[in-house]
Amino acid sequence: MKKGIGLVLACVALGAMEVQAEDLVRLGNLKFAHYGAVSYMKEIAPKYNLRIEERVFPKGLDILPSIISGDIDVAASALDAAIAGRASGVPIYAVAGFARGGARIVVRSDQRISSVAGLKGKKVGVARGGAHELLLLAELAKHGLTWSNAPGKDVLILYMAYADLNQALMSRNIDAMCQSEPQASQAIGKGFGVEILKPYDTPMGEPVRSLVMTEKIYKERRGVAERLVKCFVEATRTFIDNPTLAEKYVREKMFKNQITSDEYRSAIGNSPFTYDLTVEHVQITTEFMEKYGVGRMAAPPSAREWVKLDLLQKAKKDLKVE
Repeated sequence: MKKGIGLVLACVALGAMEVQAEDLVRLGNLKFAHYGAVSYMKEIAPKYNLRIEERVFPKGLDILPSIISGDIDVAASALDAAIAGRASGVPIYAVAGFARGGARIVVRSDQRISSVAGLKGKKVGVARGGAHELLLLAELAKHGLTWSNAPGKDVLILYMAYADLNQALMSRNIDAMCQSEPQASQAIGKGFGVEILKPYDTPMGEPVRSLVMTEKIYKERRGVAERLVKCFVEATRTFIDNPTLAEKYVREKMFKNQITSDEYRSAIGNSPFTYDLTVEHVQITTEFMEKYGVGRMAAPPSAREWVKLDLLQKAKKDLKVE
């Protein structure tokens, strides 16, 4: 009898351990200052019975193959990369926004350029296929400038990685760049770059970065998806409410003290943390991508088909976040 009771108790204990086992979520992220709250999710994940494994990629488009292969469940991405991925059949839903802005058009400090119009005849660097390319092209079009990555147009576009843009500007291989944060702020802070514009004055407006998750986790692991978005909202609220903690985490954990306090604050001033995303913003960004050939989409997706904000709305309500 005692042996039977012991067996039952052991089974109950084992069941409790299984219930409490943390669900694994694999996160794809990028190394930019405004991606910090997304990275911070893994620090508070146990509170939501989650274990988040973070993998850092060079750019958003690089995450998509890992989503397709099943190695990534959720990712922080520039919106255009997510749109391009959805257009090519990557099974993702956009479930939240996590940062606004995050771009500057910066010219070399030895150049007498004070406006976008002054980029005529110049070499401008930008990362291909990202939000910054789209923002740059929209600005050039607004100012009546033509462009190409071959000579013959008003502006010569040179495509390179985000990590190489600052060096190219400093070594005078390019005259200007459309760069992300904190690299844009670093160029300005170190004196070899001067901002001429934050490129948010076109109909596309201020870009929003998106948190995306696979359709599989959204549909088949609903409880995990709900806890994950709630974890995201809390991490973001923590960074918004406690800027000192946010700065310490980004500077020390993400950048290993490679950026200064002034550079961080300048970067976040141009790329504030947020939770929100709208169907309308995703749709107009899609239309701009199609117009300028960014992402080379054969069939641009309708935002209403893949922007799913119900988890975000529930998380914000549960956590009493406005």
